[in-house]
Amino acid sequence: MKNVGGADKTIRILLGVLLLSLFYFPDGYWKLLGLSSLPFFITGFTQRCGINKLLGRNTCRIR
Repeated sequence: MKNVGGADKTIRILLGVLLLSLFYFPDGYWKLLGLSSLPFFITGFTQRCGINKLLGRNTCRIR
């Protein structure tokens, strides 16, 4: 069941793009932070988030 939608989805995808840029441009440990973009992309595109489910949150209008 989808539980991510609207602004929440947009913010997750934009944050994923921002963090992914850290993987490609700076050197050092910043690349590890860039890898943290993967969960944001996955939850943004699939519109499913396990943490939202545990907290009982649902930002998707279609239920």
